[in-house]
Amino acid sequence: MKHIIIGAGILGSSTAYHLAQKGEEVIIIDRGEPGQATNAGAGIICPWLTNRSNQAWYKLVMEGARYYPDLIRDLELQGETDTGYAQVGAINIFDTKEKLEKKMNIAEQRVKQTPEMGRLTPLNPSQTREMFPVLAENYRALHISGGARVNGASVNRSLLRAAERHGAQMIQGDARLLIRNGEVNGVSYEGGEIFSDQVIITNGAWSRELLAPLGLKARVSFEKAQIVHLQLPNTNTSHWPVVLPPFNHYMLTFKDGRVVIGATKEKGKMDVRVTPGGVHQLLDKALRVAPGLEKAGYIETRVGYRPFTPGSLPVLGRLPEFTNVLFANGLGASGLTSGPFVGSELAKLAVEERMTLNLDDYPVDKAFK
Repeated sequence: MKHIIIGAGILGSSTAYHLAQKGEEVIIIDRGEPGQATNAGAGIICPWLTNRSNQAWYKLVMEGARYYPDLIRDLELQGETDTGYAQVGAINIFDTKEKLEKKMNIAEQRVKQTPEMGRLTPLNPSQTREMFPVLAENYRALHISGGARVNGASVNRSLLRAAERHGAQMIQGDARLLIRNGEVNGVSYEGGEIFSDQVIITNGAWSRELLAPLGLKARVSFEKAQIVHLQLPNTNTSHWPVVLPPFNHYMLTFKDGRVVIGATKEKGKMDVRVTPGGVHQLLDKALRVAPGLEKAGYIETRVGYRPFTPGSLPVLGRLPEFTNVLFANGLGASGLTSGPFVGSELAKLAVEERMTLNLDDYPVDKAFK
């Protein structure tokens, strides 16, 4: 069967990789839009301590975190050693012992269902700073050994390269759906037309434009996320844990002293500019928590658009009136956590294999009502 995938972010690249592994004929087309969330993102793989109560959403991120180690092993066996993924652990920091104990109780309950969380260890302020030396002295923490971080652009390139080795074809172009006699039978782009048995749409924040010719008004919104990159000179940060502070931002590190601070959550029109307000918001909160970053060097700020569907719950399945068109969207801020797993599920759906997920929990029609 021939599949065309529109959108080569983490969801599309994972779908392509898993379909190509199955021996399917796959073409991926992407126009290289500035602001793609995957390429801007630095992901935290530590979903277990979330305060969100939606079980369908939690299922996605839980399975996503569980799936990563197996996926990375498979990619490494295929020569993809620069995936940007590392299980460095995570620390959830608190300014009082009482807050730490409350979160510890929650974590101890959740680890019973998700042993991949690893070992749970309460840390005093001295132990916390030993793990992440630039933090202020007053924080204690809960250490979760199974936490990980990932570079979105790196893991995405690895998936695409592996897909191509299995025979997938990558095209850069502006895809439009080919509609004939009320059916979708491929795409057109600057280089011509390509016909296929199925079209799989994974183009995130840009879905409304693509689906409009079908008479469908996709309820896909987006948040602009700005993410600051700093550098600590002469510091080995490659194994520092992810930091989950007591507010909706995060810090994580890569090699060569790189520290990543994210992310803003901005509504409005698409605008890939870096803004002083966004950078100030991130640095202000980061320096309150980690004053040791004060003398770090500034490298860059990346911008991406996270896609959301109604209720902030992703959708996944076939379009009701165009059953050979598969649609997945709305992974939002957890896209790097759940994207590879959801892509593997989308590939199963495309070839009618048994899935782990129950599609009734992620109804596609909710994105179009």
